[in-house]
Amino acid sequence: MKKGLLVAAILLVAASFNNTASAQVKIGYFDDQSVIALFPGIQEKLDTVLKSYAQDSLQDEYNYTLKDYQIKDSIYKRDSVDLSKRPKALQMATDDLNRLKYKLINWQQYQQQSMEQKQESLLLPYRQKIAAALAEVIKEQKYDFVLKQESLSPYTNPSITDKYNLTIHVAMKLKLPLPKQVEEAFRVATGVAPTSAPAAKAPAKKG
Repeated sequence: MKKGLLVAAILLVAASFNNTASAQVKIGYFDDQSVIALFPGIQEKLDTVLKSYAQDSLQDEYNYTLKDYQIKDSIYKRDSVDLSKRPKALQMATDDLNRLKYKLINWQQYQQQSMEQKQESLLLPYRQKIAAALAEVIKEQKYDFVLKQESLSPYTNPSITDKYNLTIHVAMKLKLPLPKQVEEAFRVATGVAPTSAPAAKAPAKKG
């Protein structure tokens, strides 16, 4: 009796394992940069804001840092004898001067990092909209995992119309205007015209 129960238990575990192993895991991939580029006027907005930020805020910061360094360097040289008698004050003055000098020497790197941070702050609202739309698509199409497209093999060149590519589906969810060639490729691949916002028309010329 016990032997029969043991055999039954083994068969049940084996059946459960086989069902789990044979279950399909649905994996898709996604490129958020391609979706961001579809927002109307986004590149012009980024260019305008970043140019103003570089010319105004960052240039003012550079000028202030340079002036601050020059003043403190002059004071440091003037008071060097007195400072040499006060080790703590000398160390503080030296550290402060070196901090400003380092910032000026590495200004290009600092400016690039500041520009990248500014751009990310501008893109944050768009990324939030994209994330929400992607979550809806994943739920509707029952995906288990979604990878970044950049994580795929560099030897692959996935099509925008690939059924596991969620990029176009997120763009459609957000009703973003799609390039004509993408719309046509999607229609040919799926037999269905994508539902997206119409492409923005150029403003009429005044007579």
